[in-house]
Amino acid sequence: MELGFIGTGVMGKAIVGHLLNAGHNVHVYNRTKSKTDELVENGATWQDTPAKVTEAAEIIFTMVGYPSDVEQIYYKENGIFTVPVKNKIFVDLTTSTPTLAKKIQETAVEKGSDALDAPVSGGDLGAKNATLTIMVGGNPSTYEKVVPLFEIMGKAYALHGEAGSGQHTKMANQIMIAGTMTGMTEMFVYAQKAGLDVPQVLETLGGGAAENWSMVNYGPRILKEDYSPGFFVKHFIKDLKIALDEAEKLSLELPGTKLAVELYEQLAANGYENDGTQALIKLWWTEGKPAFDKN
Repeated sequence: MELGFIGTGVMGKAIVGHLLNAGHNVHVYNRTKSKTDELVENGATWQDTPAKVTEAAEIIFTMVGYPSDVEQIYYKENGIFTVPVKNKIFVDLTTSTPTLAKKIQETAVEKGSDALDAPVSGGDLGAKNATLTIMVGGNPSTYEKVVPLFEIMGKAYALHGEAGSGQHTKMANQIMIAGTMTGMTEMFVYAQKAGLDVPQVLETLGGGAAENWSMVNYGPRILKEDYSPGFFVKHFIKDLKIALDEAEKLSLELPGTKLAVELYEQLAANGYENDGTQALIKLWWTEGKPAFDKN
């Protein structure tokens, strides 16, 4: 199948690799061309613009940083909708807004095509291991056509309703992650202050009711002083702000999520916006080094 993929960052690059390994032809575009070099060496085809990717492919995936980037690649100069798109399918894997997801789907249908919003969860490890969770909104018939590709990149995927429902589901996911990330961080600093063996605490809690994805995947990274971005701080702030905006539209107060945004904004202001979300610990361990292990 002729596929397109726009946005080959930390996660996109790994997903394209899986699609290539499955035998698909993949046409790629990224703002920084060098980030596609390895993929091209492995069989992907570089295209100069999102429009060129669209012309070459039947199903086009997009995965960029912010809703403004999504708007750019779909609607602006040399964007997806600047060329004929009849009978094509667009799948936006970006965590964006439900409103924009609906707009893209409406435009696609008007032009004789269709679109799904399909944000993912699982970070860099999920992308590399093809174990992503994929949350989808859109038409059931279009979803069924894309399921074989979702099977290549993820371990769990589901259609949650009409266009925008995938983004709403991802907001629910990020609200939950905000709680587990702040909880994990406070667990570390509390255990250290109480004079406990922190690695031992992490191992013990991982076998009980406190076990969660954030602790299992990011706890060991903190102990290794690994703050590389499986998911960028700046992108998590973006996601949580979308969640709060959507909650306001639903007349909901989410005090825990609001506090998480404030903490992550403080972290970004300290210069760590391009670190991984586990860098939240740096608000307490200012050098990013376990406080019990300073020399």
